[in-house]
Amino acid sequence: MTKEFIKIGLVSISDRASSGVYEDQGLPTLKNWLDSALITPSQIVARLIADEQNEIESTLIDLVDHENCSLILTTGGTGPAIRDVTPEATLAVADKEMPGFGEQMRQISLNFVPTAILSRQVAVIRKQSLIINLPGQPKAIAQTLEGLKDDAGNQMVHGIFAAVPYCLDLLGTKETPTPYIETNEAIVKAFRPKSALKSPA
Repeated sequence: MTKEFIKIGLVSISDRASSGVYEDQGLPTLKNWLDSALITPSQIVARLIADEQNEIESTLIDLVDHENCSLILTTGGTGPAIRDVTPEATLAVADKEMPGFGEQMRQISLNFVPTAILSRQVAVIRKQSLIINLPGQPKAIAQTLEGLKDDAGNQMVHGIFAAVPYCLDLLGTKETPTPYIETNEAIVKAFRPKSALKSPA
């Protein structure tokens, strides 16, 4: 039997927000989006930390190895600035890199700003968990997760979350299955091959 819920780690990485200079927007944005996009019940483990590579690495390791999060979404620290070390920390804890996620996020963001090429988001697998670096701006978080739609709501460019549920399926084994994630198709439609679809419970 698969789990009846998915445990998701959310990490907002910001020197200023973590020190109280301004209010963090990353965690509320991620939580609100997941609330609207997921049909499968979720349990959230949230962390607000500074732009310190060692702290980012230890947080990601804790969320995978001890909290047993199947999915981890980070926001912040993916630009070219000296203090932006989220991709380096993410790659340091990885078993496998999943370059398609970062490539698609930049392609989506390029529809809005030419500076999207400065973004360095990566996605990786650690054990049976998927870790994805998202942009730092709240608007860009939703755009990259959902993709682009026309005025009538038709999907023009797929967002990255469409591939997340099937990715998690592939990480499961008979001994340790991963949660089967269902989404609100009005927000983002999860794509699976027909052979991987399950009938609604």
